Amino acid sequence: MTASPMRIGELAERFGLATHVLRHWEAMGLLTPAARVNGRRVYTDDHVVRVATIVRAKAGGMSLERIGRILRASGPGERREVLRRQHAELERRLAEISASKRLIEHVLECDAEDFTRCPEYRRVVESGIAAEPDACGGLA
Repeated sequence: MTASPMRIGELAERFGLATHVLRHWEAMGLLTPAARVNGRRVYTDDHVVRVATIVRAKAGGMSLERIGRILRASGPGERREVLRRQHAELERRLAEISASKRLIEHVLECDAEDFTRCPEYRRVVESGIAAEPDACGGLA
């Protein structure tokens, strides 16, 4: 971690963020306000861990609101429930990405003049359509 407290610019730079992002997260309650020394914010190792958690959660597709619910959860049960929903969303997104990847891989290898008429491409498309969730969240 860090050997000494950091100023807001140093913390922001460490994560490739603008300082106003950290101020916004403080205003939202995601990041506890830093102590002030001579009128300047000073951040500790705990702040570094918190920012890393927020950054990683955002990279995983979480909204700031969902991140806030996790960080402010009243206990492990509440936190796990929010994370279960996020996990299910990630699984759904991974399936979509995998299907898209299969289509791209086929087109990269396909010698057909019009790849959309290729029987194998159509098979891959149709298998993806059949596995998509319906409006109720179940499989079609």
